[in-house]
Amino acid sequence: MEETKTQTKEKVIQAIKQVYDPEIPVDVYELGLIYEITVYPVNNVYVLMTLTSPNCPSAEFIPSEVKNKIQQIQGINNVEVEVTFDPPYSQDMMSEAAKLELGFL
Repeated sequence: MEETKTQTKEKVIQAIKQVYDPEIPVDVYELGLIYEITVYPVNNVYVLMTLTSPNCPSAEFIPSEVKNKIQQIQGINNVEVEVTFDPPYSQDMMSEAAKLELGFL
């Protein structure tokens, strides 16, 4: 049975949640670094994300790690991860869980 886009997107989110910024004990999804996840026909996935700063030491590592995790999902075809700094990242983008974990609440 073919998965729905929603199911595929949920798997993509779970995969992304395995990626952490090495300096922060919260995954990149909860940090609010993922702006958009689109699942296109034939399980092609597009992710628009940002980084905590353009000078982030993990700037190369995090997007490729996100891509690798998504590509490990069975049935996924092509994965494109695009990094943007528009809008720039701010701590307001964090989930409540991330704010709690990092002591912002």
